[in-house]
Amino acid sequence: MSTPRPAHSRQTADAVRPVVLTAFRIVVGLLFACHGAASLFGVLGGAKGGGTVPLGQWPGWWAALIQLVGGVLVLLGAGTRVAALLCSGSMAYAYFTVHQEHALLPLQNGGEPSVLFCWAFLAIAALGSGPYAVDRLLTRRPLAASAEPAVRPTSAV
Repeated sequence: MSTPRPAHSRQTADAVRPVVLTAFRIVVGLLFACHGAASLFGVLGGAKGGGTVPLGQWPGWWAALIQLVGGVLVLLGAGTRVAALLCSGSMAYAYFTVHQEHALLPLQNGGEPSVLFCWAFLAIAALGSGPYAVDRLLTRRPLAASAEPAVRPTSAV
């Protein structure tokens, strides 16, 4: 039987949850965008072995484009759920078409980054962007239009 957490511990966890979600989204998006930039532009060490992926090459160039654009969108929190779902799917595709043919488990076939990015982006797609995102700025309604009465009238029975 577990002991209940004190109320202040729950309140602290609830208070930091939005910040942690936002930080997680930003870090995952930044790292993913760096992979795309490396493959497309040869920066940060370039693609595997240096250099760039040839323009339009399937699937490498398209994967790098998804990594760069999707990573930046997730980093900014713009179209987060859709971008994260696309990024997650691209990593699942990468794992099953590139890595799994070499061995079953990610530790054996070098697919750990693909698996981690896939599940991280799936979590972001499910949880959303958090409160500190471009999505929130674009969907914010004017205060007067969104304000609800503090006390709702009750119907007389």
